[in-house]
Amino acid sequence: MNKPNSEEMMEAREERRDVVDNEETEMGNKDLETKKVGAMRALVQSQDPSSAQQVDDLMIRRFLRARNLDIQKASSMFLKYLKWRRTFVPNGSISVSQIPNELAQNKMFLQGLDREGRPIAVVFGTRHFQNKGGLDEFKRFVVYALDKLCSRIPTGREKFMIIGDLEGWGYANSDIRAYLGALSILQDYYPERLGKLFIVHVPYIFMTVWKVVYPFIDNNTKKKIVFVENKRLRLTLLEDIEESQLPQVYGGNMPLVPIQDA
Repeated sequence: MNKPNSEEMMEAREERRDVVDNEETEMGNKDLETKKVGAMRALVQSQDPSSAQQVDDLMIRRFLRARNLDIQKASSMFLKYLKWRRTFVPNGSISVSQIPNELAQNKMFLQGLDREGRPIAVVFGTRHFQNKGGLDEFKRFVVYALDKLCSRIPTGREKFMIIGDLEGWGYANSDIRAYLGALSILQDYYPERLGKLFIVHVPYIFMTVWKVVYPFIDNNTKKKIVFVENKRLRLTLLEDIEESQLPQVYGGNMPLVPIQDA
């Protein structure tokens, strides 16, 4: 058997050193996050004493990550969330009786988990129309949906996946105020919950609306958005979702379940 030459031995040592460095960096980041979680909890509790009983360390960490571990900015964001939650969801949850017009549109479904164990939601944009419930009911629907998604996240996971299907979407479905409202709720009050957003069957006319919405999307969220080509739809989804968990409408085995029945 040939002995490795000196150059190969040096490359092997460099590879081992890189692995060790990466492991040490990851451990250092975790230690830093743990310390900052404690510091942020103390700061928030000093301004809102009841907050300590409402949240766990993972939730605080998500707000920290959303603000690049800046304790002051993350604390401000979190305190704003607590105030919003008490005002907008005073009973702790949104009931179906509060969103009848939104549920009647039958536009959102939940089923299955992706390869990382994240629950999957499918939203059909062509079924959304402005209704008599107005923007307030739509926002309640968004909170209802996000809470439902989060409740399905397995222990040890923190994120969910959404497939936004725009097949047949037209200007009658366009609702920029609703899109911006949903975006604000997701980014401000459910930070680091979105794992990936696939946008599929995108009609050209949608890009006019997208240009309006895009500047309001923060950089962390932008990284999670994937526009999928029609010809690669099934293959792209299968990279993240096993066929047994892929919705039937995309060639998988999982039937769609309306969100209120999930």
